[in-house]
Amino acid sequence: MDINERVAVVTGAASGIGRATARALAEHGALGIVVADMDAGGVADTVAAIEAGGHQALGVTADVSREADVQDLIAAAEDRYGPVDLFFSNAGIIVDGGVEVSDEAWSRIWAVNVQSHVYVARALLPGVLRRGEGYLVITASAAGLLTELGSAPYSVTKHAAVALAEWLSITYGDQGLRVSCLCPQAVSTNLIATSSQQVSGMSPVRDSLGGPQASVDGVLTPDDVARTVLEAVADERFLILPHPEVATYEQRRAGDRDRWLRGMRRLQARLRG
Repeated sequence: MDINERVAVVTGAASGIGRATARALAEHGALGIVVADMDAGGVADTVAAIEAGGHQALGVTADVSREADVQDLIAAAEDRYGPVDLFFSNAGIIVDGGVEVSDEAWSRIWAVNVQSHVYVARALLPGVLRRGEGYLVITASAAGLLTELGSAPYSVTKHAAVALAEWLSITYGDQGLRVSCLCPQAVSTNLIATSSQQVSGMSPVRDSLGGPQASVDGVLTPDDVARTVLEAVADERFLILPHPEVATYEQRRAGDRDRWLRGMRRLQARLRG
């Protein structure tokens, strides 16, 4: 997809990858950018940064785990700029721990990391199918292709996000919906090392697979990731891997799952060491 003169919505855009991508979309000629997040102050800052560059932006405070908020967000975008061409569904949270994590926490992370993408697709599809074109980028994580040591909820929900993106591409790709799935490892945001910080009783939004294992292949900046996202959208490429090493890890995992599991156990023991 050519970004020029397109209408784009970016969730999780108060900081990190979301903010960087929103700014990059504006700089590459998008007609209008709609910036959404629960953090109203961060939304205002992102909008100000885009407008300072001479571009149009609309800020919307939204909780994407609520379907009504997603519907209102898309309605606001259409009222201001017209049909949404590109939706970057980027919001997410992490909850540290395993199966002992509370039901409330499991429900909350599922709502944000998975169900929000369902709500976005549900709201976008009628217009996309009617026009015969549209683009959805879902942020998952390298954890969605591999795993996240120390967080069962994050691993499970990010795998689900990848599966949803694949299903949408298979089911609607021939009817005009283009889908990409972003799977970064470590990204240098102000949240990369804050898994114990609490937001609404949970750990905060995090842009990537953020455990110690993620930084083995280097830590990228949000701007690095945003450039990769725009390149992938231009090529209409499904899997977006800012850390290309992830492709090799995924191949090894598929080629010999038992060997990969043994290797991950060794890595886990070393990191705990």
